Amino acid sequence: MSVKTIPYFKTGYFSKLVCDYLAEKPELQPFYNRFPKLENFEKQLEEKSLSVRALRLGLGQAPSRTILVESLNNQYQGIKVSKATQSNINSLSKESTFTITTGHQLNLFTGPLYFLYKIFSVINLSETLNKKHSKHHFVPVYWMATEDHDFEEINYFNLFGKKIAWKRESAGAVGELTTEGLEELLTQLKSNLEMSGGATENVQKLTQLFSEAYTKHNNLTDATRYLANELFSSYGLVIIDGNDCDLKKQFIPFAEKELTEKLSFQKVEATTQRLEEIGFKKQVHPREINLFYLTKGLRERIIEEDGSFKIKNTEITFSKEEILKELQDHPERFSPNALLRPLYQEIVLPNLCYVGGGGELAYWFQLKDYFESVGVTFPILLLRNSVLLVPKKLSKKLEKLNETIESLFLSPYDLEKKQTHQLSEVVIDFTPQREHLKKQFANLYAIAEKTDKSFLGAVAAQEKKQLNGLDNLEKRLLKAEKRKLADQLNRVTTIQNQLFPKESLQERTLNFSEFYLEFGKGLFQSLKENLEPLSHEFTVLEL
Repeated sequence: MSVKTIPYFKTGYFSKLVCDYLAEKPELQPFYNRFPKLENFEKQLEEKSLSVRALRLGLGQAPSRTILVESLNNQYQGIKVSKATQSNINSLSKESTFTITTGHQLNLFTGPLYFLYKIFSVINLSETLNKKHSKHHFVPVYWMATEDHDFEEINYFNLFGKKIAWKRESAGAVGELTTEGLEELLTQLKSNLEMSGGATENVQKLTQLFSEAYTKHNNLTDATRYLANELFSSYGLVIIDGNDCDLKKQFIPFAEKELTEKLSFQKVEATTQRLEEIGFKKQVHPREINLFYLTKGLRERIIEEDGSFKIKNTEITFSKEEILKELQDHPERFSPNALLRPLYQEIVLPNLCYVGGGGELAYWFQLKDYFESVGVTFPILLLRNSVLLVPKKLSKKLEKLNETIESLFLSPYDLEKKQTHQLSEVVIDFTPQREHLKKQFANLYAIAEKTDKSFLGAVAAQEKKQLNGLDNLEKRLLKAEKRKLADQLNRVTTIQNQLFPKESLQERTLNFSEFYLEFGKGLFQSLKENLEPLSHEFTVLEL
């Protein structure tokens, strides 16, 4: 077992926005509250406590910890809850308890690997804070994106290069979808696992996990909760479903402002413009009303036209008075979009830090001013851990090829070029010849200065032609050497293709089951032991 880290900017896979944030560039500092350093969490929890008190004074009420605990206990009905998780749920009733939260879609069988990295980021950060601040308690939370409606983003997972997809009609919030049809995917999963690993104990565990989650629960929310609980309950992870009437009652004052004042649109537009002025693109486009109307089989945008509130793609219409009454009577029918969901989350949870990927952090940066305008503390934003899992057998092959893991982050073309330069018996670099040529032309330029200007142009044209000729010869030599060394180059590019499928980070494509098949519980133990959320570097983990 070995672990190493690489600065994110050196991987070539992370945006300028993310790299500038991690470098704490001054121009980005107005768009977040505190940088994720261990010493900043004490001030964050003090500010969060004051924010809750201010909400109580301003609104006549504050988010209720009692309601939060009751809702969580109701959501866990029928699920075997570990002592660690139940203890964490109970602790949320105390003013000294705070959460560290990540959110994720209801991807089938967890989807890509980075789901695991998100969860272990919040688990490990919570443990670090518990050791540092003995007077407070910190709880890792997974916020399920049950209200999303992008079914095509979550209805599959990749396994050994094949797409295991759930094909069905979909409408409304994905969390309410029945699990009908997932028995067929269980058969595919078992067949693919057995072809790759035989009828092993790990195959049995994976197929049983899928079966229990997706064939014995009625909807995708319950299936995902069961799955995440089975995988992470021993670490005390608390799983929350925001599509909850009692929780949404606490969001009513903010949803009302959204409907009547369009405050988020004004604030987010202004912040987004400032981000664009310093060279960053908007991640999410704010709407005038950032709420959906949600009923069974329906999740559509709320649009105001001429004083009436219409539900897009339906005949449903409300007057202002009617929609405000609907909000009071049925808060569960109002669903925050990607821009408003963070506010809802920060209102119902005593949250200090949100852990997300680069894309998620990008839209959080658009929200800072809006949070300030409604008097809610903006959380610390932490980039989740990113990991490359390298089986030991591939590490040994790289060593034999005298190649480093860092080189595999290069593009396939640049990797082959680097390898060819290393392996070739000839020097594939015509820099000395270029320098010699330029010296010769320097003499010709001196002669040209003394004669007609047209001769000067002819000399410059000839120099360019000959330098281009050397460039072309160098490229042809490189191609010739690549052909000659094809077998050796192929060994390295084969490893790169295995670790970077489709020229992408492994974590964005592969499913955890491929590694669990070989390493079993050791996969989770290795991630738990080696991921450092506050290191702010990419992790390479040899298994």
